[in-house]
Amino acid sequence: MSNKHPIVQQADRMLSQLINWRRTLHQHPELSFQEFWTSRFVADTLSQLPGMRVEKGIGVETSVIGILTSGEGSTIALRTDIDALPIKERNNTSYISRKEGVMHACGHDAHTAMLLGAATIMSELFQNGSLAGTVKFIFQPAEECTDKKGLSGSPYLVNEGAYENVDVAIALHVCPWLPAGSIQMNDGYSMANVDVFEAKIFGTGGHGAYPERGTDPIWMLGPVMQALYSIPSRKISTLDAAVVSIGQIHAGTASNIIPTEVAITGTLRSYAPEVRDQLGLELKRALSVVEPLGGDFSLSIEKGEPALYNDPLVNQVIKEVIDEIYPQFKITERPFGLGGEDFGYVTQKIPGAMFFLGAAHSDGIQRDLHTPIFDIDESCLPIGTAILAQTAVEVLNGESLVKRNVEVRSYEA
Repeated sequence: MSNKHPIVQQADRMLSQLINWRRTLHQHPELSFQEFWTSRFVADTLSQLPGMRVEKGIGVETSVIGILTSGEGSTIALRTDIDALPIKERNNTSYISRKEGVMHACGHDAHTAMLLGAATIMSELFQNGSLAGTVKFIFQPAEECTDKKGLSGSPYLVNEGAYENVDVAIALHVCPWLPAGSIQMNDGYSMANVDVFEAKIFGTGGHGAYPERGTDPIWMLGPVMQALYSIPSRKISTLDAAVVSIGQIHAGTASNIIPTEVAITGTLRSYAPEVRDQLGLELKRALSVVEPLGGDFSLSIEKGEPALYNDPLVNQVIKEVIDEIYPQFKITERPFGLGGEDFGYVTQKIPGAMFFLGAAHSDGIQRDLHTPIFDIDESCLPIGTAILAQTAVEVLNGESLVKRNVEVRSYEA
């Protein structure tokens, strides 16, 4: 007789189904806000599960939410993302993307498959009457990109009530730098505030042969760049996470014309809200060095997703679940980096946590997120499925991790 936990046994038996779901989704990737085929696939799969109620189009047209409930009790949301990236895949597999220039290069196909697996297991548990409470399975569109309003999918779902009355929210992300059987977790801020800035430096321009007759914004760019790149090291505490990166510089039309302006765009990354605010202030100060040089500037900052905050108590429940069902697994505790994750909108509202699930192939090839060769070790699929399902069981059956006096913020849509 197997000594594996019953949830693990159920997830293991689903391996071929999980792989099939993941590969089918991988072959049909869709960009943010365009996940029409994917949402139909998810809704059709959920609708076959006993007791499952399916809601579509909450917040975003392509969102899908599955709900299992047995009345009174706690409510947990298990969230995944379903969109892909504008990347041409370069893998040589039988399940390579069939859509030219679009690829599941961030593992959302795997995330979706694992949540479908967890929904399948939870449906069986609700049918046999062993659970009280509610589970929401939230399949969220548009995690990767924003629309013309600067919003990704998560704030739309938050504002339209997808997480209403939810006590705890859980999510996972595949991790290409850890092998299957490893988990990475972190209490507190774990992924970054993501802000985009656009700035312009203005001069008078002039003839390239007579630079002394005007003011040169390209010349002014030199001290500005030095000031910008010194912000994290000289203006922000070394104990705080902060990044300023320049992504684009545009200026000029000809070799003998000094332009009238230089355009700069870049990204600001941080964890703490006060550091986020300080970065904006220091950016303005850095640009102001052009003023005594005879120039002027403009600056706009678009605030993107907030930092992902992992609630320590929720993390503790996940850790206890892992220790119970996979006692041999190693948990690495460190932040996930300064990438963005719009699950941060959810964890601003309610207690929640995201964990990273080891998924690296064992051949030593680094298949990083957002690259044309990204791929996963599919043995991670039943692992993620089991952790999601058992965490839901623990939240519903255990003492509630519920409602705290957390400020509810609204994001204009």
